Amino acid sequence: MKERLVNLLNFSSLDWWVKIFTANPRCTYYFGPFLTPEEAKSAEAGYIEDLKDEAAQGIQVSIEQSKPMELTIYDELENSSDTRVVSSAFSPQTLSF
Repeated sequence: MKERLVNLLNFSSLDWWVKIFTANPRCTYYFGPFLTPEEAKSAEAGYIEDLKDEAAQGIQVSIEQSKPMELTIYDELENSSDTRVVSSAFSPQTLSF
């Protein structure tokens, strides 16, 4: 019965998710869906523990009502071998990252 309700809520975008952003690696993770924000909140500690066990750093957590298109979003620019050039309007210098 609970699974049917979750499926119905997922279809209507009324489900709750634990959203976790990590600075290193630079990723956004969605865990869920949950029926209530309280249910999501009670599950978040386990997800945080798993990410800490994997040496993730800079962990930020939020509970939100959404319908994520992807459950894991990896920021590829952070780990790209491409060099980005940023030019400043205040100085003629060019900075390479």
